[in-house]
Amino acid sequence: MLELRGISKTFRQRGQPPLHAVQDVSLAVQPGETLALVGESGSGKTTLARIALRLVEPDSGEVLLDGRSLLQATRGELRAARLRLQPVFQDSSSAFNPRRTVRAILRQVLTLAGATSIDDAALCALLERVELRPATGFLDRYPNELSGGQRQRLAVARAIAPVPQVIIADEPLSGADVSIRAQLLNLLLDLQAASGVAYLLITHDILLAQAFADRIAVMQHGRIVEQGDSRAVFTRPAHSYTRILIEAVQSIDAASSGTRLTDHGRQAC
Repeated sequence: MLELRGISKTFRQRGQPPLHAVQDVSLAVQPGETLALVGESGSGKTTLARIALRLVEPDSGEVLLDGRSLLQATRGELRAARLRLQPVFQDSSSAFNPRRTVRAILRQVLTLAGATSIDDAALCALLERVELRPATGFLDRYPNELSGGQRQRLAVARAIAPVPQVIIADEPLSGADVSIRAQLLNLLLDLQAASGVAYLLITHDILLAQAFADRIAVMQHGRIVEQGDSRAVFTRPAHSYTRILIEAVQSIDAASSGTRLTDHGRQAC
């Protein structure tokens, strides 16, 4: 469904050595699955996600959605493709126009998706899907009047409004309180079960990836060093960097991450 082929990106700044953020990366996200891209800060994960969304142009490689190139798409084709490829950004506090109400934010994306008649009932139904209740109480609020967890739910609501095929979620739990991280994970799983949406999950937390994802790709210094079934990668890591990531979190009580992680994988959320 979403495929990245041979993606490379180098950032250059005068007086500084070149930064090879992404180096010859190939990934594919299958329909209805979750692929977790795992690595420490600075490994190139977010750059790769922004390339997939065409917010950053790669130096080389190809981005395909349903087999069609996004890099060669016209402006109209790209606009249509972006309705099927939606982001949930890491920083929910800067992901919205602070001068727009929740009503205006959701109406805008539904209008772009082609809806001609949008009433408050439709907007409330969307908020109900992400468990923002009572929904009518949120329509006239501004993003800065919401808690971090509520803003992240709003980000998910905006992402699912055009009924996308793929959601790219960049550290989607970073703005949420510890107490509601598991709730957000379960929400994402429920939405996936109901709609068949696929996720590309960007995270530094390999425990989260093991619990939530079908497959894991491990990224180090701009390269994919290992990928495979999430359980296999976590229990039988083949690369030394993957083993380091696992060993670094094994001593941390899983409860501190806000999720109940066990050997049952996705059932643990």
